[in-house]
Amino acid sequence: MKRRMDYWSTWMLIVTMLFHTILLTGGVELSFELPDNAKECFYQEIEKNVTSTIEFQVVTGGQYDVDVTLEAPNKEIIYKQVKTQFDSHVFTPTISGVYKVCFSNEFSTFSHKLVYMDFQVGQEDQLPGLEDHVTVMTQMESSAQAVHESLNSILDYQTHHRLREAQGRKRAEDLNERVLWWSVMETIAIVVISVGQVFILKNFFTERRPYQRL
Repeated sequence: MKRRMDYWSTWMLIVTMLFHTILLTGGVELSFELPDNAKECFYQEIEKNVTSTIEFQVVTGGQYDVDVTLEAPNKEIIYKQVKTQFDSHVFTPTISGVYKVCFSNEFSTFSHKLVYMDFQVGQEDQLPGLEDHVTVMTQMESSAQAVHESLNSILDYQTHHRLREAQGRKRAEDLNERVLWWSVMETIAIVVISVGQVFILKNFFTERRPYQRL
């Protein structure tokens, strides 16, 4: 019985450490507003040969497109997209320094947009106690690592699901607004035509007075 209690205590401790690690995981992940005729840039310091990933998606606004450029510290453009809705780019810097990613909506004159960006630098840190593991991992450690990776995948899927949900909701609201205004215009047109027809019919059946000479 005591051995079983120790087993579950150890398992709960690992799960607690796992959630703690997920909450403390670094990385730049945010959503920001991009007004019309505007350009927003973000800066990230990256060391040489550290594999990084830039991912973005236009959630709402206009045709759901934006211009994106990724610039190295030496002003070299290493990634560029024009009027793109979403994309993901993996790159390995050849020099250390501050890298700049810019999102431009300068081609739009009235569309206000909401953009999601995820800028990951390097690999994610391993669970505490597994960084300098020189021997074969135990079954408990392997299970904890597998749960850790599965939870990270779940978080990623949930993020993309929320983005698609927000995008679908915005499109539905825009469609509902267009249908509403179209219905209002049709109603006004029907009322105007009906009133005009009533006046025309009234003139047809109204008795005209005879013309009198002075």
